[in-house]
Parts: sequence; structure tokens; C-alpha cells
Amino acid sequence: MLSPARRLLKYFHCEGIPWPGTAFYNAISKTGIFQRTYELVARDILGYCPGGNILDVGTGPGWLLLKLHQNSPGLRLTGLDASASMVAKARKNMASAGLSEVIEVQEGNARHMPFADDSFDAVVSTGSIHHWRDPEAALGDIYRVLKQGGYALMYDLVSDTPSSVLKETAREFGTFKMLLLWLHAFEEPFYSTKDFELLGRFTLFEEGRIRFVGVLCCLVLKKETAST
Repeated sequence: MLSPARRLLKYFHCEGIPWPGTAFYNAISKTGIFQRTYELVARDILGYCPGGNILDVGTGPGWLLLKLHQNSPGLRLTGLDASASMVAKARKNMASAGLSEVIEVQEGNARHMPFADDSFDAVVSTGSIHHWRDPEAALGDIYRVLKQGGYALMYDLVSDTPSSVLKETAREFGTFKMLLLWLHAFEEPFYSTKDFELLGRFTLFEEGRIRFVGVLCCLVLKKETAST
């Protein structure tokens, strides 16, 4: 579904950010536009899953996990990332927040996750799916670990973000930051809005739908309850 240029970009992108990129990403993800986005995403997730177990695939430094805990301390939260150095960074961030015993972060690949079937009430991912070598296989494993009736919520930038969304984000964060975001879309293998929506059609999930949460496009997938 990607253009040849974006397939080439995807080939050279790692599924997990290696060191020293982890330190750089940890630093920039502390900035206002990132933290505000994590807050918006956390609140959106809680609209689908206000309690229970939530898995964050490609958790990075773990900021979304912290936002989820702040908004709903009773959640049982787990983060997964393919990068060993990013897992170490996320664990350090959990320790700094005093939540090492509350939030678990593990190393693992989205295609073969180290969790039992039907383990989570929701599985989420933010800014990660465009890095996955085989997103259909990963969504298949997400389906496996998700409980019946649970939601998979995939958030990511897309290559053709509507101008109305960009203008609204520019009003909040400024034109310069939006210009950087626009340039960023050219060097990452982001999906188009249409192709992002199509990802769900190659899985066991019911047909997905997309919506925007801030500047991020969200692919909403549900694991239907089995017929009795």
C-alpha cells in the first residue's frame, strides 16, 4: 500500500529506536506538543476502556503509560517495545515517577508478543505502526492478546493530514512546530489516511474506522464478542 519511496524508507527504519536515538527521542518527547498529544490520546483511550488491563505496543519512553495512570490510577498498564535501550529508558521514567511496581515495561516484538491469549481489555499504539515490518501480522497478534469486545486503538501521523487538522494544531502550538511536523512526514514511512484505514481489512478484526485525535489519525478496531 505504500509508494515505492515510502517502502524504501520503511526498509531502512528500525522497528525499535536504538541507542543513542533513545536519549534524543526521550528528550524531544518531553516537549509541549508531545505531552499535550499524549494527554489527548490518554483521554481518548479511556473513552473506550475506562478500566482493566491496557497494553501499549511501541511504548517508547512510556509517557502515554504515565498519562493513562494519572487519568485513571486503577488501570493495570503494560508497555512493550522492540528496543532494549528504549525499554531501559521507559523503566527509568517509571522509576522516576515512583511507578515501577505499578507499570510494567517489557521488551518484545509486536508480531510475537510475550502474552497469553485474551489478556488485555484494550491494546493501543502511538506513533509506532509505521515502523512495523509486517503490520498485518502484528495486528493479528494484537487480536490474539485482546479480550473479546476489546478495542485496538492505533494512533499515528499520516502523510496526508487534512488541512483543517493542521490549522487547528498550528493555532495551539504555532506555525513553526507545524512546519517541522510537515517536514517530518517526508522522512518517515507514514501511511496515507486511506491506506491506514485499509490495514484493518487484512486482519480478523471487523472493518476498522478512522478518526483524528489532535494531529494523530486513529484506527479503531474491535474484537467482536463470539456468538453464543
